[in-house]
Amino acid sequence: MKILIVDDELVSRKKMDLLVTSLGYETLIANDGLEGWEIWKRERPRMVITDWMMPRMDGLELCRKIREAEGSQYIYLIMVTSREDVNDLVVGMDAGADDFITKPFVKEELAVRIRSGERISSFETRDIVIFSLARLVESRDLETGQHLERIRHYSKTLAIAISKSLNRPEELDGLFLENIFLTSPLHDVGKVGIPDYILLKPARLDDSEFEIMKRHSIIGFNTLNEAMKKYPKADYLRMSADIARSHHEKFDGTGYPDGLRGEEIPLSARIVALADVYDALVSKRIYKYAYKHEVARKIIENEKGKHFDPVVVDAFLKSEREFVEILERFSDG
Repeated sequence: MKILIVDDELVSRKKMDLLVTSLGYETLIANDGLEGWEIWKRERPRMVITDWMMPRMDGLELCRKIREAEGSQYIYLIMVTSREDVNDLVVGMDAGADDFITKPFVKEELAVRIRSGERISSFETRDIVIFSLARLVESRDLETGQHLERIRHYSKTLAIAISKSLNRPEELDGLFLENIFLTSPLHDVGKVGIPDYILLKPARLDDSEFEIMKRHSIIGFNTLNEAMKKYPKADYLRMSADIARSHHEKFDGTGYPDGLRGEEIPLSARIVALADVYDALVSKRIYKYAYKHEVARKIIENEKGKHFDPVVVDAFLKSEREFVEILERFSDG
């Protein structure tokens, strides 16, 4: 686990860094609250140890900003202070601090505080629940194998490549990368509502059957959207609902269910659309052989600006080696 240490005092900062690393944790270091805020937005560590009094942005303001931006993934905040007055501690807790360490601190106390934070973080079972839900869909189709693992890795690989482009979308931050890896396996969750005689048909679907199959995008969206209404702070549910509904949309507006065009389609869905098609192309099905990577690449290149967002296609072409490695690593064989 990465721990962000924020302290403007050099000696105190170095001492904390040495103690935390000696306990076996990786550290991120910030010289004041403002730098700590920027590092946290970029890296999103699950635990922050921050001094109280600092220039530019103090520990209280840093705690408040993290609490406002943490989304669904809880961040454990430890405040380092020489203050022991009860009223001061109340102010710190009101700003979002979970625990306090008073100066001078010792290794044994620090270890206890960090372990306490780890226990609280471990209570979060979001990742397990989401992937189990996706597995429920996969369990009805034995041929998909490692499909979900490949989809989540393809999707994150594409998102990282796009984030390195000159015209990086503003929404593509650390939280986006985290969420698309987490939620992309839910793209076909609506298939739980599709009859077996269609879902498991050992041949291509006819037109009427395909119309029924297309309903899975709306079924998935409705399911996840209802959950989002109950937990509006759960940003990952919003992304998962977008992906479930729109990953069959096409950049030129000829997809379904809404006929969205271009950037009307959520970025997350544009990314998963390519990841899903690529995996379908390179995977064996009852009605088709697995295509070689080179064949799949050519098909995707030909669909640039039609089925797929040109930006996502460019990211794919820059990430071919990673795609082949993911395919081999999570091979159905």
